[in-house]
Amino acid sequence: MLVEFRLPDLGEGIAEGEVVKWLVQEGDWVQEDQPLVEVQTDKATVEIPSPVAGRVRQRMAKEGDIVQVGAVLITIETDGQDARAVQTAPADASAVASPGHAADSQAARPAGDGDGTGAEKRRVLAAPVVRKMAREMGIDLRQVTGSGPGGRILKADLQRFTEARSARVIEWQQEKHEGHVQQERYAQQESFAPVRDQHSAIGTQNMVEVEVERQPLRGIRRAMARRMALSMRTAAHCTGMDEVDVTELVALRRQMAEKAAEKGVKLTYLPFIIKAVISGLKAYPIMNASLDEEKEEILIKREYHIGIAVDTPEGLVVPVIHHADRLSLIQLAETIENLTQRAREGKLRLVDVQGGTFTISNIGALGGTFATPVINYPEVAILGVNRIQPKPVVREDQIVIRQMMGLSLSFDHRVIDGATSARFTNHVTRYLEQPSLLFMEMV
Repeated sequence: MLVEFRLPDLGEGIAEGEVVKWLVQEGDWVQEDQPLVEVQTDKATVEIPSPVAGRVRQRMAKEGDIVQVGAVLITIETDGQDARAVQTAPADASAVASPGHAADSQAARPAGDGDGTGAEKRRVLAAPVVRKMAREMGIDLRQVTGSGPGGRILKADLQRFTEARSARVIEWQQEKHEGHVQQERYAQQESFAPVRDQHSAIGTQNMVEVEVERQPLRGIRRAMARRMALSMRTAAHCTGMDEVDVTELVALRRQMAEKAAEKGVKLTYLPFIIKAVISGLKAYPIMNASLDEEKEEILIKREYHIGIAVDTPEGLVVPVIHHADRLSLIQLAETIENLTQRAREGKLRLVDVQGGTFTISNIGALGGTFATPVINYPEVAILGVNRIQPKPVVREDQIVIRQMMGLSLSFDHRVIDGATSARFTNHVTRYLEQPSLLFMEMV
């Protein structure tokens, strides 16, 4: 019996995935639950296991293809006794992406390009929030092909349309000295080509050639680019910055790190910061929320799942510490070390990057005094933690040297007002400056 295995629903609104690496060849015999393929989603790279035992007949996508949820990934020939139905999301076989970025190209192609009739006659299905976003982006929804049920247009479809439109043509205007405007268009077709920048002057013309190496935007970097762009377009970003005197925290961590090392645990500042943040989230619950734009409701989360931004060779990923409020400092340190290592090795599971309610971006080890971190949408806030450095400050009319750390809180101003964000930052600051308060809450 021939079994068609479709890309399963990976949760959290994920509509598609990129085939990163096939782990089996056509003709191979596979066991049930044996990993078939690595798929990169907007969250992480995950291994998709085989639902049955059998022989691989055909792989329906190439590495680098974008495949929609519900599209056929692979066909497997089983014997009659082992054959069984494969439960997957319903989808039309045409949802399989062709080589490269064909799924995106289809979503971005104007409906009228084919026979010249579709754009005007087709009924547009889209939620009010999608229509609003399209208006803000200057997109005619009749030119967008929806990937949702019944052809409904989703936010991801607008993103793909914008990317495809930008990739086809680069336009800019160059003013000449006589005041006329000249438009030039350059198609982005060659993978490696010289870029010419022309500067006109009276009686002379200079030509500058710059060689450019083009690299495909794939995998984690592609996912990061799309999520960051979506966040910046959707959330009303606002960032507040403050400095924290962490002199007492530095001394306390040094003492505790020695004890933790005896247990084989590396105790960094991040577990203390997480504890202080959770205390602030409990005091100001709206910071631990998301916005349901379609229903116009604010969703206050009663669980504390803290995302930690991790820099990997492939790009930025955000694994999640679930129920972080239930973990001790040592347990947090162990969890952070485990997630960070697996993130950099590309071994995160999908569950490791799901369900985050608030994110912390700790770039202190790399330097910088302040930052403007981008919200990990659909969350409504993110805390950037910068380096600790000795600085002269005034204490009781005396100049003294203290260990100071920069905090940068970006928040969605549609949900959180400036006063609430300031109170939250003050709360976190108080707990970092007086770390003994953290232990009082653990009692």
